[in-house]
Amino acid sequence: MYDVKSFFASKTIWGGLIALIASAAAIWGYAITPADQAQIVELITGIGGIIGSVLAIYGRIVATKKIA
Repeated sequence: MYDVKSFFASKTIWGGLIALIASAAAIWGYAITPADQAQIVELITGIGGIIGSVLAIYGRIVATKKIA
């Protein structure tokens, strides 16, 4: 496994963070079901993809040097 990806691109990391937040929320009386957790992870990864795409396009537009 030699491919490397960003921390933010990892669904495992996002799933773990959402599970942690859901556990903490349960302490304060809020309930987040596993199905809701999965939807939140999908939403976050979708938003992350959109933000990454916009930043890549913006970066290329404002770049002052050619890609070689």
